Amino acid sequence: MERANLEIIAPTVDEAIARGTTQLGVSREMVDVEILDEGAKGFLGFGSRQVRVKLTLKAVDTPAKTAPAPDPVSTPAPAPVQEPAPSASDPILDLAASFTRDLLEKMKVNAKVTASYAEKEEDGEIPVQVDIRGEDLSILIGRRAETLNALQYIIGLVVSKETTHWTQVIVDVEGYRARRERQLRQLARRMAEQALRTGKRQVLEPMSSAERRIIHLELRNSPDVETQSIGEEPNRKVTIILKK
Repeated sequence: MERANLEIIAPTVDEAIARGTTQLGVSREMVDVEILDEGAKGFLGFGSRQVRVKLTLKAVDTPAKTAPAPDPVSTPAPAPVQEPAPSASDPILDLAASFTRDLLEKMKVNAKVTASYAEKEEDGEIPVQVDIRGEDLSILIGRRAETLNALQYIIGLVVSKETTHWTQVIVDVEGYRARRERQLRQLARRMAEQALRTGKRQVLEPMSSAERRIIHLELRNSPDVETQSIGEEPNRKVTIILKK
């Protein structure tokens, strides 16, 4: 099935790529870039044309769905968590939840998985929210949420391939993303205050594109500071500077 892709129009190629990866919620390394139109500067503002770039998610190998082999009688496995039957079946939600369960089963992780639609975003998109609950699931988060982001990327690819268009999927483990978002919003406000107090730019720790977006959104209406992303992936950071 055709890979999910997105076309972006922007003043420069770099800005188009940055916008596209932010919309897709992935890093630069996760997409193939094709420049469809290099644009033109024009003369005295006439005849100018912005660049047009196509971003295509790179293919990944996803585990095939196979029936698990029965455990030996001498070493019985713990009973799997029973999932509640949905009141109304939705093909996209069913796919997201069932694939996540299969993936966790192959990772030998026993957890409860539910899928629902998240709140509509500013661009009108309605993401699919996959929640994973259980005991000691830190292995699914990893350092800087790298494991969680990889899991989200794979599940998003599978859902998008089945729906034949890009579908944003948000995967959360034990409410980690909600807690992390609160922490990032508090950090953004605190560092903005520090920038005002000291008069110096504040550079935050390296973050994923999704986490950088939270910082940008939190401070976008600030009358005193503005934000920029600097550096190269995977060490790209947000810097907070005073408005001139």
